[in-house]
Amino acid sequence: MVKSAGALKRVLLAMFFSIAGLTGSLVVYAQTAQVFVAADTELVESVETFQFRSIVDQNRAIALSKGLRCPQCQNQNLIESNSPVAKDLRLKVYQMVDEGKSDQEVIKYMTSRFGDFVLYKPKLSPSTYLLWGGPILLFLLFGSIAFYSIRKQAR
Repeated sequence: MVKSAGALKRVLLAMFFSIAGLTGSLVVYAQTAQVFVAADTELVESVETFQFRSIVDQNRAIALSKGLRCPQCQNQNLIESNSPVAKDLRLKVYQMVDEGKSDQEVIKYMTSRFGDFVLYKPKLSPSTYLLWGGPILLFLLFGSIAFYSIRKQAR
């Protein structure tokens, strides 16, 4: 009983210090994080703060950054990623929007540097026909298999 009480105290102390450490880290993070913009959902992106000339430019930069994939992370957009590459690309998007470049010019710059991989919605081209048509082909294939197997069982 005495051994289990000592073990219980150690576990409780470890849990307390873990929670206290986590809470302290969150407080420090919250104090140092700079808010870029409040998202249109409950999610708030915390990245660098850029001074835009207008709210329209800010919204354009956010939309562009959300539509471009981080080349390093591969599963996050530029807003979500904290990698150094994403930070550099967010800065480049800001600079290009601030210079008055169009969305197409920003996208063209990014795709010329990193390829179509940086686009979350790749262009429809001969190299992406299978990507766009694959789900439809699979649906038709499995639908026809299901149709013929049900028809065969009905006989």
